[in-house]
Amino acid sequence: MTQTSDNVTWLTQEAYNQLKAELEYLSGPARTEIAKKIEAAREEGDLRENGGYHAAKEEQGKQELRVRQLTQLLDNAKVGEAPADDGVVEPGMVVTIAFDGDEDDTLTFLMASREYATADIETYSPQSPLGVGVNGKKVGDDAEYELPNGKKAAVKILAAKPYSG
Repeated sequence: MTQTSDNVTWLTQEAYNQLKAELEYLSGPARTEIAKKIEAAREEGDLRENGGYHAAKEEQGKQELRVRQLTQLLDNAKVGEAPADDGVVEPGMVVTIAFDGDEDDTLTFLMASREYATADIETYSPQSPLGVGVNGKKVGDDAEYELPNGKKAAVKILAAKPYSG
């Protein structure tokens, strides 16, 4: 889980290890693989009309951007414990909310940085409008956040449990 504060990102040891492993892969084996793809495409001839070459160069650019993002994130990371199971909404918690107090219209999500997003559960950043609105609230509290159209939406916190992966 992550919590960003003044350019410091708080990570659990598990999240730090996962991001560090991704960085090591992208900085080593993945760089070698993309260099081989570029070289193979270069050997095919005219680079102006070589789709494989341009695709490989674009992939390389995206990969290098991710390396820079991970390096910056990990350089500013502080490793700590997962949040306490105390019913307080904070980064690292799986939160269930009810819209307008309607317990049939609910949303369950992980409040964490996008680096921790998974296909298993929807993830909202603590800096997102919803994240800002519910952060620090307790189970049973009402909260409010701003919609893209500028209107306010009301939610009730139904549950907040530490994410267990």
